[in-house]
Amino acid sequence: MQNNFYGAGLGLRRDFLDDFISQVPDSINFMEVAPENWMTLGGRYHANFSRLAQQHKFVCHGLSLSIGSPDELDEKFVQQVKSFLDEYQILYYSEHLSFCSANGHMYDLMPIPFTNQAVDYVVARIQRVQDILQRPLVLENVSYYTPLSQEISEIEFTQSILKKSGALMLLDVNNVYVNSINHNYDAKNFIAAMPSEKIVYGHIAGHYNEADDLIVDTHGADVIEPVWQLLDYAYKTHGVFPTLLERDFNIPSVADLIKEMNRIHTIQAQHLEK
Repeated sequence: MQNNFYGAGLGLRRDFLDDFISQVPDSINFMEVAPENWMTLGGRYHANFSRLAQQHKFVCHGLSLSIGSPDELDEKFVQQVKSFLDEYQILYYSEHLSFCSANGHMYDLMPIPFTNQAVDYVVARIQRVQDILQRPLVLENVSYYTPLSQEISEIEFTQSILKKSGALMLLDVNNVYVNSINHNYDAKNFIAAMPSEKIVYGHIAGHYNEADDLIVDTHGADVIEPVWQLLDYAYKTHGVFPTLLERDFNIPSVADLIKEMNRIHTIQAQHLEK
């Protein structure tokens, strides 16, 4: 199993495959894929991915597990994910602490109500997923835009799920920033409250300013300075963890993406030197 990775990562896109088969840039220490987009592919895509996976470190970040859904858990899908992870010796499979299905797929990530009942429900589903995967599930804090039923705070909700389920954490720094603006809370306070020992890796991304008090997490723009500063704070608080640059829309050249990734390397190096 690939139980050791570090540095800065980038999501692998099919458009990058041909170039990366020839040479993966040195700045990319690991890559991330959504298993849904790769585990059913055959032919050239399968062959090229297999070649890359033999030579480079990968993590998986899922799109459709829907861990908080009222629908029955899709155990057949989880088994397919396990087979993909096993085939390519990928240890970490992360998913969103949210849901995207309720009597059908909704094509959006919906937040789970911050209640004790929801904690218990989600924990049971996580534990079943982990039993099938034979790995800890890694959960990402998500951005959300609508008011929620809230009897406990988002911090308490996240802490409780991580503690009770045994799951690990993907700390998305941009999502923390987006929520801090949209819901008027202290981003540093949220980051500091997360359990250091649970954080496996992180995400950083750009977003879209819809209004002064409404930010949409698009992954379609450059990372802004306040988010870089939050990443620096996260490293200061929790130690340096592997961090992936997310870019899903308005995708620039690999060379331009590498420039942003090098900012991750720079901030990491500043903390590692201390």
